[in-house]
Amino acid sequence: MRAYRAALLRFADDGSALYEPDGFLLVGPGPDGRKLVRAAGAFDTLAPRYPGVAVEHLPGQLIAPGFLDLHVHFPQTDVIGSPAEGLLPWLETYTFPHEARFADPAYGAAVAEVFLDELLRHGVTTALAFCTSHPASVDALMGAARSRGLRLVAGKVLQDRHSPDGVRDATEQSLLDTEALIARWHGVDRLGYAITPRFAPSCSEAQLRGAGEIAARHPGVWIQSHVAENLDEVRWVRELFPAARSYLSVYEDFGLLRERAVYAHCIHFDDEDRALMRDTGAAAAVSPTSNLFLGSGFFDYAGARRIGMRHGLASDVGGGTSFSPFQTMLAAYYVGREGQTKPGLSLPPQNLWWQHTAGAAQALGLEGVVGNLQPGCEADFVVIDPRATPLLARRTTQAATLDELLFALIVLGDDRAIARVHLA
Repeated sequence: MRAYRAALLRFADDGSALYEPDGFLLVGPGPDGRKLVRAAGAFDTLAPRYPGVAVEHLPGQLIAPGFLDLHVHFPQTDVIGSPAEGLLPWLETYTFPHEARFADPAYGAAVAEVFLDELLRHGVTTALAFCTSHPASVDALMGAARSRGLRLVAGKVLQDRHSPDGVRDATEQSLLDTEALIARWHGVDRLGYAITPRFAPSCSEAQLRGAGEIAARHPGVWIQSHVAENLDEVRWVRELFPAARSYLSVYEDFGLLRERAVYAHCIHFDDEDRALMRDTGAAAAVSPTSNLFLGSGFFDYAGARRIGMRHGLASDVGGGTSFSPFQTMLAAYYVGREGQTKPGLSLPPQNLWWQHTAGAAQALGLEGVVGNLQPGCEADFVVIDPRATPLLARRTTQAATLDELLFALIVLGDDRAIARVHLA
């Protein structure tokens, strides 16, 4: 066992923050050997109960749960910051040509190292990631994540139509590859597999049907895709699936809405869509930097709250503009302020932080496993330095409340504030 003394942030079951200015975090091995949180709370209360345990004192630092990224594209690491008029032109001009390079296993392995370095440098300890249509891209990312001890869920993209040569796959083979990758990687150490239709327009009905059948055979795996991101995309789906009530219901029709199903964006929804997400247990990966960058629209936080739809935050790199959870939380704040029916929402800092940690874990079906520092959780945590830059130090030393401290970090923080990352 080992203990740490610093300011400590964690979350109650209702999503409210639990904060100890002088906190105590005890970690120790669980039954499978990985480290779990054994105790968390006030130092004065807990430290006397563990007299023989070494305590590392981190004065002036904040221990917080590692961040979760609910939607990120591993093969788009090198297209981040590419200019385009919107989603569909961006895919055609940058994304598809670059993803074709992942047919080369050596290339995929090299990008995987950079991608995981960036996640960890920014304090992300769990990610739900897209690979490419090439099975070798999954092997590259899973192998690299396993060697680091990172919790990762990822999957091979399914796209058998309306896709260029180099990334378009064959229907039957794509489903066979998906089954083989589930057998090879799902449940290995801290890895999980996600059945991954790229988005409905890129998949034939036969491929979507096959994906739903695989999901039925493997209830423990995840499902991930995109939905209702862009108005041109929504119109295209209406033309391709005229019998479907909505874009989202296309996935329902093929058995792809359930617990552990995470859909990126969920912007152009009505209340019936939100209720369908709620009732099936599916969750939205809110991707504010991507939506702002590509001009796709604003996630309706008020609607999600009113209906009770699960949601959490995501970078959506490379349409998203940063791996940084601080930038993602700040962009979500902008969306809340400007993208709702007036007057806009002022999302509290504690809620923004929850959306990227414990709330994201709940959306992913891993509540009580990651995203929090309550006893029994895997000991994924970050040590944050509120004085990492001169301006951040000046602002955080004047913070009179927890909200002021967290909001200063959201607005002014970046990877320099992530002093250390601990993985279970």
